[in-house]
Amino acid sequence: MPTFRTVRRVPFTPQQMFDVVADVEKYPQFLPLCEALTVTARTATPEGLTILTATMVVGYRAITEQFTTQVALDPADFLIRVRHRDGPFTHLENEWRFVAAAGGSDVQFFIDYAFRSTMLQVIVGAAFDKAVRSYTEAFEARARGLYGPSVTA
Repeated sequence: MPTFRTVRRVPFTPQQMFDVVADVEKYPQFLPLCEALTVTARTATPEGLTILTATMVVGYRAITEQFTTQVALDPADFLIRVRHRDGPFTHLENEWRFVAAAGGSDVQFFIDYAFRSTMLQVIVGAAFDKAVRSYTEAFEARARGLYGPSVTA
């Protein structure tokens, strides 16, 4: 199963970065391969979490797939966890954590996934892997568009 983990220092607060990543409905505007995203359910838990069920449509050349995930937003801990519900993956988990750091915050990103079909892995695996590796950059660029060059600017 492909996995990827990175930490990226960004000039934005943990709250700002949490808000950018938590705004899943905006992903089609800036996220690589994301063609559409629909939140089909949103509930609040007594622990203060917001649980979303979201269906994303991803496209690469002539291939389009959709998958559904459960997204747990934990604003108190600046943590976002995503788990696979259905679609072209046998397994998909990812986690975002935002930690205060000098000059902004560290964005910690982890993803672990496997495609259900070997053919799909061969055809879109490299493109998906490349897109996933650029996610932290895409979200930082989105934050710059929303907040300006940095929290200190």
